[in-house]
Amino acid sequence: MKSQNCPLRIGIFYDGNFLLHASNYYNYIHPQHSRLSLSGLHAFIRQQVSENEACELKRCQITEAHYFRGRINASEAAQRGNQLYNDRVFEDILMAEGIHPHYLPLRSYLGRKEERGIDVWLSLEALEMALSDKIDIAVLIVSDTDYVPLLRKLLSFGIRVMLLSWEFDYTNDEGNKVVTRTSHDLLQLATYPLAMHNIIEKGLSINDPNILALFVDSDLSREEGGTKQESEILSIKGSFGFIKYPNNNLYFHAQDVIGDFNELQPGDRVEFTIERNVQKQQDVAKNVHKIDYSNYEEVEFDS
Repeated sequence: MKSQNCPLRIGIFYDGNFLLHASNYYNYIHPQHSRLSLSGLHAFIRQQVSENEACELKRCQITEAHYFRGRINASEAAQRGNQLYNDRVFEDILMAEGIHPHYLPLRSYLGRKEERGIDVWLSLEALEMALSDKIDIAVLIVSDTDYVPLLRKLLSFGIRVMLLSWEFDYTNDEGNKVVTRTSHDLLQLATYPLAMHNIIEKGLSINDPNILALFVDSDLSREEGGTKQESEILSIKGSFGFIKYPNNNLYFHAQDVIGDFNELQPGDRVEFTIERNVQKQQDVAKNVHKIDYSNYEEVEFDS
């Protein structure tokens, strides 16, 4: 039976930091070893809306998509090797999927960089879409309890809410337990709560093409490894060392260093590429070399 609500306009709102945690988990920890695909997520969301709303797929269209995240400034990014390039590549991906990026500067708090105001901005954008009658379904990729008032308000406007949630935990190379959970209150309020970790595991077990499409093609994932990355040396032990990299740190051997391995010290900034060690089933760093910041020119911008 067809829904009386067809056609349906879908608005998707991403908490970028939460999406990054989930994507990193599948790329570095999960046996899939691949990042989440935004185009795959959009196709999955349309299919879920079609099934839950009993509306033909072609009449379920994504009309709004917004991505929110804190970001370091250009001067800091320039000091991180290819950070500016990597940011541009990701923005190209967002544009290709019709996703509008929204950034706020990361703020220093107690010696750490933190996001401030992202939840408020995301909520205001979603509410504006609802009040302007631009969406029928709001798809939220968020996890914090701070979004509970947003869900309640959207529901009061007659907007159905689909919530994509992930829950996982693991121990990183430093022995710290990393836990990702979605607020129970959010799950209780959502019209269509989707436990993505369970849906993905079930789909992968039967090679469901719709679930496999949620991941970047494995060949493309390996191409990403060919792009230079930048981080710092965590430790040196004999003829090998480890580089800080989410979510598990990367191993590298002295023979993979460009230059003198003995000159490397913990805390040194290095550039490297990432390759897959098939025997050990883990990502490792290759082409490691120390960054010489004396070659960078300081750039100042008028305020």
